[in-house]
Amino acid sequence: MPYNILMIAPTSFFGDYGCHVRILEEARVLQQRGHRLTITTYYKGRDLPELNIVRTRPTPWHADYEVGSSRHKIAFDALLSWTSLKTALRFKPDIIHAHLHEGALIGRVLSAFTGAPLVFDYQGSLTAEMLDHRFVRPGGKREWFWRTIERTIDRLPRAIITSSQHSARLLKARSPAQADRVVALPDCVNTTEFRPRLPADQAEVNSIKERLGIPRQRLVVLYLGLLADYQGTPHIIEAAQRVIAARSDVHFLVMGYPGFDRYRAYAEQLGVSDRVTFTGRVAYEEAPACLRVGDIALAPKLSLTEGAGKILNYMAAGLPTVAFDTPVAREYMAQLGVYAARGDAAALADRILELIAAPDRRLALGAALRARAISRFSWSRAAQVIEAVYAAVRAPRPELRAAALSQLQDVDHVGETR
Repeated sequence: MPYNILMIAPTSFFGDYGCHVRILEEARVLQQRGHRLTITTYYKGRDLPELNIVRTRPTPWHADYEVGSSRHKIAFDALLSWTSLKTALRFKPDIIHAHLHEGALIGRVLSAFTGAPLVFDYQGSLTAEMLDHRFVRPGGKREWFWRTIERTIDRLPRAIITSSQHSARLLKARSPAQADRVVALPDCVNTTEFRPRLPADQAEVNSIKERLGIPRQRLVVLYLGLLADYQGTPHIIEAAQRVIAARSDVHFLVMGYPGFDRYRAYAEQLGVSDRVTFTGRVAYEEAPACLRVGDIALAPKLSLTEGAGKILNYMAAGLPTVAFDTPVAREYMAQLGVYAARGDAAALADRILELIAAPDRRLALGAALRARAISRFSWSRAAQVIEAVYAAVRAPRPELRAAALSQLQDVDHVGETR
């Protein structure tokens, strides 16, 4: 049965990174399966021709802003609430699919107005994000306040789908009474678009290297994603300094935004700016070709609660990946990842150097990671889980909803059961 789905995205969609990719790929695959979908989001962002995107009006005092936690988000979310309500009354949704905690709060109000059940797409802890962005300081009343708000929002939807098994376990442990409403749906990847480098790609790879000023013969260690301290961006530059001191045949390619100038200045400060190239923002459509330039990928994210979808792109591209040792990284790569102690730039450099010195190991890991991405992290399978959640929350009685959702508790990875 096709549904009218109102998707609430309290962010500047589409921004070519992180949670935006999950929103995009979910929307695409649901539309491909016949559902009608509208996305409400902030004023800024890149329009995509295949999606119906409804944007808020800009705030007159702050029309230009960057991603991340901000006090201005209160105004953005107020505008998004009004835009979403108007859209819901016109669109008459069967399902309200809300991303992030702000979206879930807005969605609960719309659910009361429209009667459409709310599904919350959980992509990490609201309070942890604020701590990561230094919007609040650890400890004290403000952190307690936001954790209370977060727990309250977690109780609002009929179902919660999480971007990782780790997030699902944390939610269930924190609120055992809500555990039967939590369904893990790990991030997935388009393995057709994201694929390994083939001999026929070499001309394109050489062209990209030439455009970026990277000598053809150098091995490329790359990162593609959001640039931020909690994403491990300083650790990449510090690791690069150590690797470059040991090897003359390596180049680092750091792709993403914001903070481009700040991190490039840090590379200059460490004396590695000639061997670390920053590209700035890379359009999502260009990401597959950019990844094919690489020989080793990096995922030094420090957050313990958020997903890390970039790892899946690396896996699909057949790139051996060095990551900080976090539950989410191990969830994606298992024993096929190359792990460094969380927050340790020296360990990160050591793992990179080990891979550089072992070309056969690099090829074997890359092939195995791609095979794992294909078999376990498919968006088409993810869509089936989402549809099952939609059907469950639309059941007429609570006991029927609980029974339907309980059947989905056995989903361990996309398309697999325990």
